Amino acid sequence: MTQDSQSLFGALFDTPASKRVVPVLVPLPVPEAYSYAVPEGMAVEAGSVVQVPIGPRQHIGVVWDEPEARGDDKSFDPKKLRAIEQVFDCPPLTKDMREFIEWVSAYTLSPPGLVARMAIRAPAALEPEPMIEALRFAGGEPDRVTPARQRVLQTLEDDIPWTRSGLAHAAGVSLSVVDGLVKQGLFETVFLPPPPVVAVPDPDYVAPRIDGPQKQAASELVEAVQTAGFSASLIDGVTGSGKTEVYFEAIAEALRLGKQVLILLPEIALTSSFLERFQDRFGAKPAEWHSDLAPRMREKVWRGVVTGEVRVVAGARSALFLPFEELGLIVVDEEHDPAYKQEDRIFYNARDMAVVRARIGKFPIVLVSATPSVESQVNGQSGRYHVVHLPTRFGDAAMPDLHLVDMRRHPPAKGGFLSPVMLRAIGKTIEKKEQALLFLNRRGYAPLTLCRVCGHRFQCPQCSSWLVEHRFRNQIQCHQCGYSEKTPEACPECGTFDHLVACGPGVERIAEEVERHFPDARTIVMSSDLLGGVKRMRLELEAIAKGEADIVIGTQLVAKGHNFPLMTLVGIVDADLGLANGDPRAAERTFQLLSQVTGRAGRTGLKSYGLLQTYQPQHPVMQAIASGDASAFYEREIGEREKALLPPFGRLASIIVSADTRLDAETHARGLRNAAPKMSGVTVLGPAEAPLAIVRGRHRFRLLVHGRRNSDMQGFLRAMLSSGPKARGSVQVQLDVDPQSFL
Repeated sequence: MTQDSQSLFGALFDTPASKRVVPVLVPLPVPEAYSYAVPEGMAVEAGSVVQVPIGPRQHIGVVWDEPEARGDDKSFDPKKLRAIEQVFDCPPLTKDMREFIEWVSAYTLSPPGLVARMAIRAPAALEPEPMIEALRFAGGEPDRVTPARQRVLQTLEDDIPWTRSGLAHAAGVSLSVVDGLVKQGLFETVFLPPPPVVAVPDPDYVAPRIDGPQKQAASELVEAVQTAGFSASLIDGVTGSGKTEVYFEAIAEALRLGKQVLILLPEIALTSSFLERFQDRFGAKPAEWHSDLAPRMREKVWRGVVTGEVRVVAGARSALFLPFEELGLIVVDEEHDPAYKQEDRIFYNARDMAVVRARIGKFPIVLVSATPSVESQVNGQSGRYHVVHLPTRFGDAAMPDLHLVDMRRHPPAKGGFLSPVMLRAIGKTIEKKEQALLFLNRRGYAPLTLCRVCGHRFQCPQCSSWLVEHRFRNQIQCHQCGYSEKTPEACPECGTFDHLVACGPGVERIAEEVERHFPDARTIVMSSDLLGGVKRMRLELEAIAKGEADIVIGTQLVAKGHNFPLMTLVGIVDADLGLANGDPRAAERTFQLLSQVTGRAGRTGLKSYGLLQTYQPQHPVMQAIASGDASAFYEREIGEREKALLPPFGRLASIIVSADTRLDAETHARGLRNAAPKMSGVTVLGPAEAPLAIVRGRHRFRLLVHGRRNSDMQGFLRAMLSSGPKARGSVQVQLDVDPQSFL
């Protein structure tokens, strides 16, 4: 700590040793820190990670900044407080990290302990990793020299210590040979530090491969990194414009200045190509952080981050809460992606919270997208963000020629979903030994199965949603709760066999249609629910990039920044799909998703095309995509938002009340509505049944709070929840400030 912070901490905490009391933030849904006594001789400071007793259990907590206000409360007796059990041997959370946790807690109205829990969710990493036992040659001769023993001794000639198993493997012998030499006293035991999680990236490993507009953009970002203080930059560049290489130069400069870097990616588990590009530039891969990481590796990465050993992390949204020792730059790639929104327990948008973390830490942040969010566009126009434009693709590559296929004029054949125009284009593409991508953002075979005799529809028994047929797995499944059952052969309502019909297409059904028309083509289906998980997806993405597939059929997974050199045709099977709901962000999301998907074509200079099948060719979204006039779309969308005072010109908060019975949920929701305070510029809409009225057997009612941009939304919500009925029995209340989903 600095001298000033030490003196401040001393003023807050210094009391006689027997009476010293500190606040500890514990990972429980409580509004403030608990007070604990510090045993004599134990050294703690603000940010120390400790173990404390709560009831009969031990919990990990963080010593916090503010002591509990006791005032004239004579009943407070420090001698009766329970004591801290243990201080973990890891660096304390920095002041900036603690301030960030408090900010997120206050903004999202979440208990601060639960927010802090996201920063210390690797308990095994709180203590240093044990040293590794190794062997080193101590001299002498074995009692009997065999060829195997001779190989072991030759391996040790350079006096480098080896682990027992490593030595056996290197010498090509069994462990028993090594153990025999150990018993004869030929080796001494030494202890080595554990190997690093990843190698240290070298900012000068290779020269940057950028020129023209990319070089100018990179220099602007490097200047922002060199300038001490907070800044926010938005790289607004078309797909394939070299955005990644540009922000790599900002990362390189941060590394030269001795800073750590965080790169947020929406689908880190699937972006092996990004990790390879990073390694090509810096000579080492970044440390990964995401939900599919093995527990042991998560512990090593967490420890490396907090000690400063790990210099760069590429992670999903949860990586934002890693307690970096000296974070100096955040990059948010694909900043528009809905995957940055956390909608479980603590509701937050990692993109927005990343900006807050950079502001608190007084360092730069770079937001990156080919289709920036409306919020970021407005921030760029107002000057809050410095905008870096990359209007053309890197090198000789050109954007694909985009065309709308009017499905009213060019309908598919009976029982099919692909227009004759699309089928001809696919045929020409594979004749040229190039690749075609068909995009449909709908998993499975069909979204609905019904009986043609009695009309029975297969619905989830726990949710108000249809069961989706997955023909590859012979199952029908709910995509809300995960309920599944074997695909039935007869209608459970009328008992009729062979009269169940699949309604509508999913990617599996499109694959079936493609195989009928192109039986000799190599086809790959990309969907998150196929067997094999992340490992299979990475292998398939590599196969596509190597040209080992002719036709790719995928969901939004294929829109996540992948680079497929031979991809020259992108076909959108149902361009209208995202517009068929009342979500106020529907037009924006449809534009972003379709623009990103069509951007997979022609990234290496080959002539490329994009075809969008639509029944609404005159819709502004379709016209904007086909014309390539993104600015016109954003201008219209921003104007509509401003008129309706929707974000970013207004504020929204969602309250979802759920319970085991419909009556309990509705009654509690109405009680909250009646408790809403009177505040100018803030309106409460509802309660009404949520579009997904039942999920996992729980009935759901929704309240939507709308306010002006300068409204004290958090104050309004606190007052409403404080004076409203308390949740009892099965009732649960979920609060989402700045909602992204309206289901």
